[in-house]
Amino acid sequence: MQEEEKYNKLKDIIKVYLPEDVTVADIEQNSHFMNDLNINSANLVDIVLDVEDAFDIRLENDDMDQMQTVNDAMAIIDTKLENK
Repeated sequence: MQEEEKYNKLKDIIKVYLPEDVTVADIEQNSHFMNDLNINSANLVDIVLDVEDAFDIRLENDDMDQMQTVNDAMAIIDTKLENK
């Protein structure tokens, strides 16, 4: 899977949980889930679950703690896919 394809897949997951005051255009590689995209912790858990399903990977608690930005999520997804 190409980087752009993974990024778009992740963006599609994230956009479902964006509050009304944030648009898909606001999602950037360095966007912080809570600070920039206003995603609350409950929705962040939902994003993690959706990422697991979409990429067929398993995320541990440590992974979730490290997933602060879109880039963090991409790096974790890459690592998990490499280790499959």
